[in-house]
Amino acid sequence: MVGAIVAAVVVVFLVIMFARTVRIVPQARAGIVERLGRYHRTLAPGLTVLMPFVDRLKPLIDLREQVVSFPPQPVITEDNLVVQIDTVLYFTVNDARSATYEVANPLQAIEQITVTTLRNVIGSLTLEDALTSRDHINAQLRGVLDEATGRWGIRINRVELKSIDPPHSIQDSMEKQMRAERDRRAAILNAEGVKQAQILTAEGEKQAAILKAEGERSAAILRAEGQAKAIDTVFTAIHAGKPDEQLLSYEYLQMLPQLARGDANKVFVIPSEFSQAVAGIGRAFSPAAADPPASAGTGEPSTAQGDESHKA
Repeated sequence: MVGAIVAAVVVVFLVIMFARTVRIVPQARAGIVERLGRYHRTLAPGLTVLMPFVDRLKPLIDLREQVVSFPPQPVITEDNLVVQIDTVLYFTVNDARSATYEVANPLQAIEQITVTTLRNVIGSLTLEDALTSRDHINAQLRGVLDEATGRWGIRINRVELKSIDPPHSIQDSMEKQMRAERDRRAAILNAEGVKQAQILTAEGEKQAAILKAEGERSAAILRAEGQAKAIDTVFTAIHAGKPDEQLLSYEYLQMLPQLARGDANKVFVIPSEFSQAVAGIGRAFSPAAADPPASAGTGEPSTAQGDESHKA
């Protein structure tokens, strides 16, 4: 019975010794081994053996990229406005020994230095610059934090501003300003559209006037050429036909009614050539004109008859 108890105690002791001696470090983890209370070595992922009661393994450190989000922090801008800024931070532990012995609470230290740096950066900017310069703020924060946390064995990968919330009164003013800006842009675009429409309309009217003037000019030239050709044809026909005085007088009398045509004609003026035309018509229908052979035979009777007709 005593032997069994001793055997059981020995087995338990061996199990405890084995558990304290053989350790397995997972991937992307690092372990700090202290021997007699002092740093001894850093364990890599895999199986390792420790000296029992001499070596002590501290809690494993995660070497993967970690994300920490800080609560919104009140920050005063250069134009004395209090804004709430929400920040998210991405960091990686690249030196397990420094992260263990150089800083007591890494997350709290990162949070405090982030808040301090954020206030320094935002304090030198106005609200409008802070809202429109997030990339610049992120780069400044990352540079300062990476320099400060380098001695802790921590590398800052990214710093992002999740939100910048100004006071409600400032938000209302900004909304009014944005609405006014949109109205102004709409008015400018509308004016530009009206201007372009007027320019296009004026250009169209100009082109139409030019085309109309060119058409009228071409039509006038064609009409003038037609009239000239008609006059030339009539002139040629008249000279080719050799009209006598009686025919011209008759045509002249036919044109007199056209001179008096029209509602606005109140006074009819008889031209001086009217008497000559009537005389020519009279000579055309006189007996002397009807008997041309007698006139041609002897010159004296013809002259006498002409004198008598003239007296008549």
